[in-house]
Amino acid sequence: MSLNTQKSLHIAQVLTEALPYIQRFSGKTLVIKYGGNAMVDEDLKNNFARDVVLLKAVGINPIIVHGGGPQIGDLLSRIGIKSQFINGMRVTDTETMDVVEMVLGGQVNKSIVNLINSHGGRAVGLTGKDGGLICAEKLQVSNNSDDPAINVSEVIDLGHVGKVKSIDTSVIDMLIHSDFIPVIAPIGVGENGQSYNINADLVAGKIAEVLQAEKLILLTNTTGLLDGNGELLTGLNAKQVNDLIEEGVIHGGMLPKIGCALDAVQAGVTTAHIIDGRVQHAVLLEMFTDEGVGTLIRGGWQ
Repeated sequence: MSLNTQKSLHIAQVLTEALPYIQRFSGKTLVIKYGGNAMVDEDLKNNFARDVVLLKAVGINPIIVHGGGPQIGDLLSRIGIKSQFINGMRVTDTETMDVVEMVLGGQVNKSIVNLINSHGGRAVGLTGKDGGLICAEKLQVSNNSDDPAINVSEVIDLGHVGKVKSIDTSVIDMLIHSDFIPVIAPIGVGENGQSYNINADLVAGKIAEVLQAEKLILLTNTTGLLDGNGELLTGLNAKQVNDLIEEGVIHGGMLPKIGCALDAVQAGVTTAHIIDGRVQHAVLLEMFTDEGVGTLIRGGWQ
C-alpha cells in the first residue's frame, strides 16, 4: 500500500469517526470563547478560522466571543498609559475604555472576521453595543481586609468594568438565520449609554445560556481541569466540580472559568468544555472525536 493510499485511508477513517457527531450537532448552536495562544500564534489562528468555517459548513452554528487583554496592554503601553490590575481585572478609566473599544471592537474583532472570511466563511463583527446585544452594569468589587481587627469591606472602583445585566439575541438570531458567523467583542452598554469592558468568558457563558446552546467551549492555555495529581479530568458533572472546588483542587485563575461553565450547564446549556487552545484544531478534536482535548462539564448532581 502506497503512502498516498495510507494517508487517504486515514482521512476516510477520521471522517467516518466524525460523522455521528456531525449528525448529532447539525443545526445546534455552539458558543466559543476565543483567546490565549490560539489567538496570537499564526498557525493556531489559521487553524481556528478553518475549523469555524468547517463547523458552519456541516450545519452547526458557531458564535465567537473573543478577548484581547494582551493587545489592549500593548497599545496602552505604546501610548504611555500604565495598566493597573486589581484581583486580575484591569482598572478601566475613561481614557483606557477608549483604547479597549478601539482594540476589541476594531483591531482584534476585524482581524478575526477577516481571517474567517479569508478561509471561505461569512463572518460579521459586533460589539455588545450593536443592536442592544449586551446590556451591562457597573461591576462592584469588594476588597475584604485580611486583618480581623479591621473587619471592613472596601468597595473598589474599577471604572468602566462591567457585568452582564441582560442579553438581547435578536441581532445574533438574524445573523445565524442569514448564514453568517457572529464574532462578538465583550463590550456592553449601560442604561445611560456608558461603555463597559466585560470578561469574555462571562459574556460567552451568558450568550450560551440565553440561546440555550448545545455547547459552550472555553479555549485556554492549559490542558483543561486537572486533579490533585495533575491528571486531566475529562468528564464531570456539577456536583463533582463543586466537590473539587470545596477540596481546593480547583483554585486561582481557573475558578472564574469553572464558575462560568457551571452557571451555563445549570442554566440549560447541554455541556461546557474547557479545552487546550494550544493544540492544533482543538475545537474539532473536542467536537468530533471520542477522546477530545479538554474537560467536559455537564449539569446534574448525580
